[in-house]
Amino acid sequence: MAILRVENLNVVFDGFSAIENLSFEVEEGETLAIIGPNGSGKTTLFRTLLNVIPFKGLVEWDKKTRIGYVPQKIDIDRQLPMTVNDFLLAKASVNNLKPESIKAICAAVKLPDSLLQKNIGQISSGQFQRTMIAFALLGDPNVLLFDEPTASVDIAGEEEIYETLHRLQDQRNLTLILISHDLHLIYRHATKVLCLNKKMICFGEPMTTLTPKNLAKIYGHHPALFHHIHP
Repeated sequence: MAILRVENLNVVFDGFSAIENLSFEVEEGETLAIIGPNGSGKTTLFRTLLNVIPFKGLVEWDKKTRIGYVPQKIDIDRQLPMTVNDFLLAKASVNNLKPESIKAICAAVKLPDSLLQKNIGQISSGQFQRTMIAFALLGDPNVLLFDEPTASVDIAGEEEIYETLHRLQDQRNLTLILISHDLHLIYRHATKVLCLNKKMICFGEPMTTLTPKNLAKIYGHHPALFHHIHP
């Protein structure tokens, strides 16, 4: 069943075309990775899916959809005297959730209780990313939009973040839509990939879609593609 249907999507800013005639569908439970060069319209597409910018065309979510969103950047001063618990409690309060729900969510993303009393500025980038995932999961969404899951995480933490997301996907029946540049992780974890450069360049399963020819169309050159298959 399609949880999201996009048809003939067009987004224009002050005469500049950011997205042109884009159409695709996302099935419930899928993991869709969106790739493309800087300025290709990836974050604009997310903002459109969240209905925060004007557009023409159709963006239709299933009526039972509840969306959680993890942005690439968040406008928060990490030097503020705000603990991780305070940060999550603010979201819980807006959603009329009991404070106990915070501990359950933190356990789900493997954030220890001891971290809750630390200031936001005292935790590592990987811990902050997990905090943001916990923040997005409060309210029990069934769709998670994630802009660059590993942008601020070191190499050692990349796989952990993806493994966490897909463990949560299995446990909570989540549909994941990710913006990513990590092709090796896309091969391993995504069920579909949308190649975007204002227009759709290609769409389908990573193994058959991310060919050198298509990558050259997306990025405008012939990238060196090293594809490692692990059992």
